[in-house]
Amino acid sequence: MKKWFSICVTISVYLGCCSYSKAQTVQGTPVKLHEQNTMSVLWFQKSGEAKALYYQGYNLGKLRLDEYLSKKKNRTNLKPAIVLDIDETILDNSPYLASYAVSGNGNPFDWSKWFDRAEDKPLPGALEFLNYADSKGIEIYYITNRFEAQKKATINNLQKVGAPQADGEHVLLLQPGEKGKESRRKYVAKTHDIVLLFGDNLGDFSEFEGLSVTERIKKTEKYKDSWGSKFIMLPNPMYGDWEEAIYNYDYRKRDEEKVKLRKEILETR
Repeated sequence: MKKWFSICVTISVYLGCCSYSKAQTVQGTPVKLHEQNTMSVLWFQKSGEAKALYYQGYNLGKLRLDEYLSKKKNRTNLKPAIVLDIDETILDNSPYLASYAVSGNGNPFDWSKWFDRAEDKPLPGALEFLNYADSKGIEIYYITNRFEAQKKATINNLQKVGAPQADGEHVLLLQPGEKGKESRRKYVAKTHDIVLLFGDNLGDFSEFEGLSVTERIKKTEKYKDSWGSKFIMLPNPMYGDWEEAIYNYDYRKRDEEKVKLRKEILETR
């Protein structure tokens, strides 16, 4: 009897150790934020809904541009212009993000080598709208937070896909010491009447830089009449200030802490 009891205890301890070891392995599995982005990238690349939103945004932009041109005499004498972001507004970087969702290797936000390839494809409706605006004599300014060192590759990519007015004068990149895009928008506004702004991030519009999650939502409500009027927002669930605001704009946080903050901010029943 004692022998059997001893055997049972040994088996129980062994199973318990196995279970504990298994639990530790599961808990200790490295967090892979790239894999968590899989659904966002899939939606962006493969959903008809994403493409519909781009067409909708650019169709709406054309309507608003036509309205402006029909009432031009009632506005300033400054030359009309439109301002657009580039990444996920005109050019599609999702294959780059998809590669990290698949491999899980490296830092997905070190864009330099990808930009240098200048292989981004245009997003739905973008070129049609840009060429229409160009045909109407509208100045087009591409304001992006790509670094100045990437200017040549950026202009090359825009020209390769057929984007009009893609030159050194109209492609304005992030300058050393600059935060956000507001100074470049003001630079354009000195000599132009900015009719429309396009972007996939609230930072592509005025007064949204560096705001908390709650403040971003409140400010969005403040400008509710501008969305679809002067501001055209395009979809990007893959990355952006909306995520960085969750981390208080500290992207150096450990991945485990980012996951914790993501879950804490979710609203549940």
